[in-house]
Amino acid sequence: MRKPITKRAVDALKPGQIIADDQLPGFVCRRLPSGRLSYALRFTKDGRRKWLAIGVGITPEAARKAAQAHAGEAAKGNDPATEREMRRRKTLATRTVDDILDGFVKSRVRGLRTESEVTSLLDRLVRPRIGTRPIDALKRLEVVELLDKIAESKSPRTADKVLSVLNTAFRWHATRDDGFRSPIVPGMARLSLKQLSRDRSLTDDEIRSLWSALDECTPEAYTRIVRALLLSACRLNEVAQLSRSEIDDDTATIPAERVKTKTEHVIPITPALAALIGKGDGFLFSTDEGGSPFSGFSKAKNRLDAIIAEQRKRDGLKPMPGWRLHDLRRTARSLMGRAGVPTDHAERVLGHTIPGVRGVYDRHSYLPEKRTALERLAVMVDGIVNPTPNVVPLHARA
Repeated sequence: MRKPITKRAVDALKPGQIIADDQLPGFVCRRLPSGRLSYALRFTKDGRRKWLAIGVGITPEAARKAAQAHAGEAAKGNDPATEREMRRRKTLATRTVDDILDGFVKSRVRGLRTESEVTSLLDRLVRPRIGTRPIDALKRLEVVELLDKIAESKSPRTADKVLSVLNTAFRWHATRDDGFRSPIVPGMARLSLKQLSRDRSLTDDEIRSLWSALDECTPEAYTRIVRALLLSACRLNEVAQLSRSEIDDDTATIPAERVKTKTEHVIPITPALAALIGKGDGFLFSTDEGGSPFSGFSKAKNRLDAIIAEQRKRDGLKPMPGWRLHDLRRTARSLMGRAGVPTDHAERVLGHTIPGVRGVYDRHSYLPEKRTALERLAVMVDGIVNPTPNVVPLHARA
């Protein structure tokens, strides 16, 4: 319909209806299926009919003012659509890498378990070098040189972590800018999947060194976490963030959001684990009486490594090779194999998904089998850290 675009006229529009203003040629308003009002200007340039979006959800007065300005440009022979695109590009040219990272952290990283690690990588390694660069002017070579420097000063693994964060941030930005093309392409990683995979598990000798060093390490909450990791075969966040509300008699139920497979994970609590969990409400591995889960793993791990090194040197043993807390999960799996735990049962203890038809149709909880597996694991660990002397007494000949 053709009539003056006024507030009363647009308020009466139903979804799908459109008004063409009879005072300003080409000025139109349409009620979208969502109910919002969309304003636009139709004009002719070089014999071609064009459509310029003005705005959605603005007042008719503001839309008319913008349409008049665009119509004036068209009357002069200019293309308002092109002029608008040039202004948009000029605005985008002032946006820096820091601006994009700020938006990415706020939108996608805030509140995640990895927030502190991601922000630390960006603040220490990325922002000082390329943070002030305009995002549309950032070249692939600049990213490569950044990663090269990180790999040289830190490690190739750290460089790949930074690459992963930047790739995710740039892809997030690309969903908000039609003209942006990420400078990151496949093949920029420093390490292959084979190099990234680890097969480190602690030997019996190393387990004894670890267990002994934990007697001298602090804080006490950290030592209980480390021992619980070995005795439960769980991931770090599954144990470290365990709370009293997740305990029901002799089982612990880890919610899906804290499990890598995004499925609820039930862990039987053996006597060995119960002794580590302790009493109290709130978080069970805490330094503030359950108010918050333990933090400060890096400093505590450094203290533990120093104690292990000192003890092994004193006992005349070779230095213990580098290890991570996640290696205890692999160690526990290996010990269950040595203890004769069936493969399926051990994999279910780890919370792994059983592949194939069995994983789909076998809905048994396997809780008794998992309990038996963890009890066998506890026996294995106890036999390692408290070995029985392999000495047979010789009785005097009569």
